Amino acid sequence: MARAWTKMMMMMIMMLTSTISAKEQLSGKECEDLGFTGLALCSDCHSLSEYVKDQDLVADCLKCCADDSEDSMSKVSYSGAILEVCMRKLVFYPEIVGFIEEEKEKFPSVKVQYVFNSPPKLIMLDEDGEHKETIRIDNWKREHLLQYMREKVKPTSAS
Repeated sequence: MARAWTKMMMMMIMMLTSTISAKEQLSGKECEDLGFTGLALCSDCHSLSEYVKDQDLVADCLKCCADDSEDSMSKVSYSGAILEVCMRKLVFYPEIVGFIEEEKEKFPSVKVQYVFNSPPKLIMLDEDGEHKETIRIDNWKREHLLQYMREKVKPTSAS
């Protein structure tokens, strides 16, 4: 019975996904206000629906997600990043402090920028130093930050 219900829910979500993607996408600001970032892939929203039974939350996720068909996101990489955070709020983010103090030197193309009242975020940069994507990292663990940096930030050549 539970398996049939889960299958039915997944089918409804798939239909909802196609309806939403055809009709409505929220702006980056609206998604950030809802707590979603450019990092959310539509497959993440499907996974979320398996654990969270709030269909409005899943629908909002689907309005903010990026299509990840054919694993296109895994091929994206950046030339650098800015880790932006409010210095006064750092006390609430020990994982980010640990990354800044102990791991950041492994990534010379990643700069730390302190901005008053800014939530912790990564601003991903292209080869021209232009902002390409902003990712909220409030709840990331240090190992997730490390893994993301290794996968997404191109290594710089040693001088």
